[in-house]
Formats: sequence, C-alpha cells, structure tokens
Amino acid sequence: MALYQLFHVIWSTSASQFDQDTSDVKQLTPEERLRSLSSADRAALLLTAVEGFSLNEAGKILGESPEEVEQAIVQAQHAIERQLASRVLIIEDESIIALDLENLVAELGHKVVGSAATKDEAVTKARSQKPGLVLADINLGEGGSGIDAVTEILRTFDIPVIFITAYPERLLTGERPEPTYLITKPFLPETVQATIGQALFFHSLRREAA
Repeated sequence: MALYQLFHVIWSTSASQFDQDTSDVKQLTPEERLRSLSSADRAALLLTAVEGFSLNEAGKILGESPEEVEQAIVQAQHAIERQLASRVLIIEDESIIALDLENLVAELGHKVVGSAATKDEAVTKARSQKPGLVLADINLGEGGSGIDAVTEILRTFDIPVIFITAYPERLLTGERPEPTYLITKPFLPETVQATIGQALFFHSLRREAA
C-alpha cells in the first residue's frame, strides 16, 4: 500500500494530462475510454477492480474516505455503462430469474439477443445471435451444464462471461472457463449492474492490449 501511495502522489501531479474530454465515446478505443474518466474516478476504479484493494485500502492510498472512493467507483461505472451497450445472451433455466435478468439488462441499455434454458439451446443461440456478453448459470437442471455451454461458446467467441450461480464453489477448479466475473445468488440488481460494466470495459481493454 505504501508503494501505491507513492505512485499515486507522483501520478496525481500530472494526471490531468491523461484526461480526455470527448462526447463521441462510441468511437474511442478502450484505452481512450479509460482516459475519458476523470483522474479521480479512474484511480478508484482501477485500484479496486484491477488491483483488488478494498474500499478502505483504496481510500488510504488516495487520501479519501471509503465513501468517497465508493462514490467515485459508482461515477466511473455509470460512465462506462453509457459507453458500452452490448448484445447479451442469458443462460438460465429458472424462468423468473431469466426474466428478471432480461429486464435488468434492458434497463441498463443493452439488448437481450436470447435466453436459453439448456446447454444446446445456449450454444445454438450464441452462434446465430453473436452476443457481446454472456450471463450464465452453471446448473441448468436437466438442460445440462452452463459451464459446458460457456466453454463451447468461448471456442468461437472472445467475449466476457459473468457466472450467476448459487454454487460458486463449482467454478473454482482452476480449469477453463475459470470465472473472472462471478455473482452469487440471490443477487442485488446493483451488483449485476456494476459487474456488467466492469466485464465489458476491462475485457475490451485486455483485448486491445493483446
């Protein structure tokens, strides 16, 4: 933390030169999208989402309260959501949960291109609809495994996947697809909203870097 504090002091003296003010965010590269965030919001988001610091730890690094860090993260996430509307495939065998997710995704400005209750249906819809994001349960009952569905989909598409499950321990195997993004049931709408924004943003950033 002391090292990050030092980095922040040095970086903050010239952070404004990296800020990018533009209204045409749809045409920006991922790196330019990151720079379009204010320096304070950018630092709070990267320290927590990428470096894994808690709100308290990030606050100590930035010289802010945990509440101020949290507010900066919320502002950054809202900015990201405005930039990254996507096509979403939902893999969920419980119809009520699937409908809740569809409504939530639509409210965030994304387009739901399909909802699948089985592995085979999910793979078929992914191939035909070409989603930019997948929200997947892992236990599809008699419909098979959401993990198997995602594994097959990722053979064709380089897209982020968010697992939404009541059994997170089934995913932590060290084997692909090891989840970068994981939400446990029951979930809060705010958690889904924040995770979708981070998944879309940071996946595009890593793809650009590659």
